[in-house]
Amino acid sequence: MPKKIIIVSMLLMLFMICPEFTKSAIAQPPPPDPIAIPIDGGLGLLIAAGIAYGAKKLYNSEEV
Repeated sequence: MPKKIIIVSMLLMLFMICPEFTKSAIAQPPPPDPIAIPIDGGLGLLIAAGIAYGAKKLYNSEEV
């Protein structure tokens, strides 16, 4: 009988102590917002340069 009381009291203490350890894991701040990367202007310039380069190559290949 005393062994059963010891086991029950140990489990009771364990269930009382465990929530204290989880509070620190829950209290973390949320991750920061993602940084917005403006690709509108640069992407437009790259597309225009690619079109111009392709047109020049096409024009030069027909000229020869």
